[in-house]
Amino acid sequence: MRNLPPLTELRAFEAAARHMSFKLAAAELGVTPTAISHQIKLLERHCGQPLFRRRPRPLALTWAGEQLFPVIRDGLESFGEAMSTVCAGGAGGRLRITATNAFAARWLVPRLPLWRQTHPHLKLDIVGTDTVLDLKSGEADIAIRYAVKMPPDGVAIETMRDTFHVVASPKLVTTRRMLSPADLARLPLIDAQWPPTDSNAPNWQRWQRAARARHKAVPDLAALATLSFREELHAIEAAIAGQGVAICSNVLIGPELASGALRPVSRITLPGYGFYIVRRDGHPKLASIMAFIAWVEAEPAPPQ
Repeated sequence: MRNLPPLTELRAFEAAARHMSFKLAAAELGVTPTAISHQIKLLERHCGQPLFRRRPRPLALTWAGEQLFPVIRDGLESFGEAMSTVCAGGAGGRLRITATNAFAARWLVPRLPLWRQTHPHLKLDIVGTDTVLDLKSGEADIAIRYAVKMPPDGVAIETMRDTFHVVASPKLVTTRRMLSPADLARLPLIDAQWPPTDSNAPNWQRWQRAARARHKAVPDLAALATLSFREELHAIEAAIAGQGVAICSNVLIGPELASGALRPVSRITLPGYGFYIVRRDGHPKLASIMAFIAWVEAEPAPPQ
């Protein structure tokens, strides 16, 4: 028989190590901080060495605690997923997924009803943020990264790449012919801000450089933009509303391209980046993660 401590001690330690607080761990587990302290002392007695440095503050893990925490965390996650699967009678559990705000809102959320139809017992927690969450510390099970090349922080697979089109609403541009750079200069232009260090950003500055390879005279469209948005989502919504011409990802405006709510007004396009699904190696929820990856890859490609 394996020499394992009681589950209550392991749960108390995992919660305290995750929160770095006995008080927050107690609130999560519905017990008192004194009870958490007692359970951890019993676990330390079982291990024969301290797992936390309690003084000086703040609370910190010892070397032994650092070795034990990821093993217990993953073990409890695996145990919980297996119980959910058994209780549901099939594939089940919960995945925490992080993606950029734009991808979460424009691609992932509209497709969630389809996910629930095919995977009714596998629940998703969606975290839309442009902050890069730490997969190794368990902040998310899956990250959908938007990047130039393969992300280095886990096992990654490229699922799609996007292309940026110059688009406008039929409310603004009624003609179906392609517009020249001079034509675009007479229209309100919408700019989505990209990091200034990104020399490959698909913005008006880069587009006009590409246009100069085809046209003799290209106005400084980057300087003519009348609306500028920090959030790509807001630039897309402004274009749909007919407030200006924008450079948008075909992945994010797929439904509008298909319906005609947004139409390309130039044949000059810009290459985008890759959408990578990333997980940490040896993840206990691998079966559920692979089911999510297969679902994403089965989705039809966006309109070109």
